[in-house]
Amino acid sequence: MENETLVAASELAGSFSGDFSIVGLFLRADWIVKTVMIMLILASVWSWAIIYEKLMRFRRLEGQADEFERQFWSGGSLDQLFDVIGANPEHPLATLFASAMREWRRSSDRGLGRKDKLGAGLQTRIHQVMRITIDREVERLERYLGFLATVGSTAPFLGLFGTVWGIMNSFQAIAHTKNTNLAVVAPGIAEALFATALGLVAAIPAVIAYNKFSNDLGRYATRLEGFAGEFSAILSRQLDEEDS
Repeated sequence: MENETLVAASELAGSFSGDFSIVGLFLRADWIVKTVMIMLILASVWSWAIIYEKLMRFRRLEGQADEFERQFWSGGSLDQLFDVIGANPEHPLATLFASAMREWRRSSDRGLGRKDKLGAGLQTRIHQVMRITIDREVERLERYLGFLATVGSTAPFLGLFGTVWGIMNSFQAIAHTKNTNLAVVAPGIAEALFATALGLVAAIPAVIAYNKFSNDLGRYATRLEGFAGEFSAILSRQLDEEDS
């Protein structure tokens, strides 16, 4: 059975000995190497889909955040702004504001002043609500970044595995045919190295994108934290004015 496999491999290599195109290299590869190539191609396609989605999303979020901050700092009423954006806005910064305003109104409707029955201050409750909201929104923005990190770290090794396996098959075919002519050796080596190339093609954009989006997410999270601190200060001043 092993001899028949080696003969078939050597005959297949001879039939494609002059074809070094991408399709030719794929068709000439062993089924295990083909599986590796398919996995790397799918990982690369999915990575690029994530990259495109994240690029568009972060660009849109920055624009929405700029517009919301312009409205927030325009000097209008906070209650009026809350009525305009609604209880379920589309972007994290407005969601953070809405969550705090919901707690504010809920406490006012229930007649809870600065302190509730448990002694917890309204400002403390609002701060906790905003903290939970920030964590939830950041977690949503982090979605699929783990996949990019996984592809970036594992794709080169997966491609290397395909290369090693392909070279082993090539050496077995050479040993069976007892022919070390370059025309016989080159196709097998080329198909094996093609797997490593696919691994790098999948890994390099994934690593670059992961680093970029991690930095973008860090900056946006800092922006949310800063807004939460400023909004807490505004609410604190309003509470002090009500008590005075």
